[in-house]
Amino acid sequence: MRTRVKICGITRPEDGREAAALGADAIGLVFVDRSPRRVAVEPARAICAALPPLTTSVGLFMNAEPSFVHSVLEAVPLNWLQFHGDESADYCRSFGRPYIKALPMGSPDSVDYADWPDASALLLDAHAAGGMGGSGQRLDWSALTPPDRPWILAGGLSPDNVAEAVRALHPTAVDVSSGVESAPGIKSGNLMNQFLRGVSNG
Repeated sequence: MRTRVKICGITRPEDGREAAALGADAIGLVFVDRSPRRVAVEPARAICAALPPLTTSVGLFMNAEPSFVHSVLEAVPLNWLQFHGDESADYCRSFGRPYIKALPMGSPDSVDYADWPDASALLLDAHAAGGMGGSGQRLDWSALTPPDRPWILAGGLSPDNVAEAVRALHPTAVDVSSGVESAPGIKSGNLMNQFLRGVSNG
C-alpha cells in the first residue's frame, strides 16, 4: 500500500495549493496559539477553498476548549481533527469527525495505544508529554514499536531521511512540517517536491 503524506502547518493558500498539486494527500492547519504555524479562522477558510477536490484538510488542536473547536468547525470545512494534548478519547470523539491522536513518543512510558480504540489513526511524534510537533526533533526509529493499526510517522522527517523511514517502518502515512519549510509556516515547493519523491522511493 502507498504511504500517504500530510503536509502540516500550512499558513498560506498558495502553499496548500502547491502541496496538493505535488501529490500531498492532506494538509494540516494548526489552531494552537503557542505554535509559530498558528492560523486564524479566515486564512484557514481561504486555504481550504484553494485546495482541489479530494485533498483532505486536518485541523490540529491541543487541549482546546470544546467551544473553540466547535467554533472552528462551524467556520472551516475540516475533514479530520488531530489532537496533540492530553485529551481523553471521549473528548476526541465528541466532535463527530474522524480524528488522529498524536502520541508523545519522547515519553514512551506514558503511551498506551489501547487508550484510543476509535481513533482513525495514531500519530507517533518525537515530542515529550506536554509538547507538540513541528520542532524538527527526530523520533528514535530503532526504539519504536508501531501499533498494529493505521498510524502516522512524524518527528524530524525531511527530504533527506523520509525514504529511509518509509523503508524501515512502513507507516500508513508520514507527516512533515518544519522539514519542508523555508521559514516557520512558509513551505518550500522544492522541499515539498523532494519530500514526496522520497516517500515514493521508500
